[in-house]
Amino acid sequence: MTIVIIGCLILGVCFIKNSDIFTPYPETVFLNISDSSAKPVYELLTTEEQAVYSALFNGISAKNESIPLPYDITGDTYSKIYCILEKQEGSFFYIDSTYYTAQKIRNAKIVMREDVGEIDDKINQLESVVNNIISGAPDGDDYGKALYIHDKIAEICTYNIGDEYRYSATAYGCLVDGQANCEGYAKAFNYLAGRLGMKCILVTGKTNNGENHAWNQVLIDDDWYNIDVTWDDMDYADGVRRVYFLCSDDVFGCTHIADNLYFTPFVCNSDSNNYYVRNGFFARDNSEADTIIRRELDTGNHVIELKFADNQAYDNFKSEYITGQKVFDLILDSGYVGDGQISLTLRETEEEFCMTMDFS
Repeated sequence: MTIVIIGCLILGVCFIKNSDIFTPYPETVFLNISDSSAKPVYELLTTEEQAVYSALFNGISAKNESIPLPYDITGDTYSKIYCILEKQEGSFFYIDSTYYTAQKIRNAKIVMREDVGEIDDKINQLESVVNNIISGAPDGDDYGKALYIHDKIAEICTYNIGDEYRYSATAYGCLVDGQANCEGYAKAFNYLAGRLGMKCILVTGKTNNGENHAWNQVLIDDDWYNIDVTWDDMDYADGVRRVYFLCSDDVFGCTHIADNLYFTPFVCNSDSNNYYVRNGFFARDNSEADTIIRRELDTGNHVIELKFADNQAYDNFKSEYITGQKVFDLILDSGYVGDGQISLTLRETEEEFCMTMDFS
């Protein structure tokens, strides 16, 4: 009987020792104002969630695989915070999207994509590319910076299809190796925008075809806008368009459905900084489209992008100017004849009421 009691006591001591029951909680810390203001989703969290997020942020920055948390939290709360951090922090390309969870969590176990010893070289590679990109960013307003990042990512990255590449869902894959899926594109945009002092978030959801997808929202002139670099990258020389650059929810929401799983994305109800509206390529009817095309041909521009106000305006223009070939009469009237023979290549994004005309 005495032996049994002693055995139970030994097992009890071992359990208590390994259960962290008497391990003190770490000090509660928060991101500083500068860091937190650049993380819009962090600012949506409760105070307790922000403390856990901060503990994870600091621990992962130090490449710790075991991170004590300032509170005991439920598995659901941990899942929410970890998934938000893994998506929003583009610099943490070395942590996996998979994670350990339980009913209660006090100590986070982080899954790294590779050995910690190999991470530093990749961090230096990413920072070198990021610093080089940032050094070429234009001075001035956030619109110009957003357009620069958008076009730069499309220039250096190719959409990854087929066999899954380890870093395809990361900013590292997009910016260093030049291959990524939609999540990698969105993380790269989010990271670069943050480094340029812009407020930006990554949004996950589905397309209108039911496929998983990721894109961004960015704050420009006090208004939030949707942006999808993946769908704007045509993956060929100079193959970047601006169909999904700074869009309101009105049309963008027809093809992009946010999942709202861990937070609600911002409402985007302005079109004033939409690429087509801001640059004079937005047409409400055939007359306005006609004027835009003549203006661009007069300046020698042979690639003209147009966005129409709605489906009716789009269909009316296509019927009269493309199917009815009135666009060629317009070319002759404008004096834009090139070497005497003109062909028209038309690229359409009907869901967004956009088309690109290439007169060669």
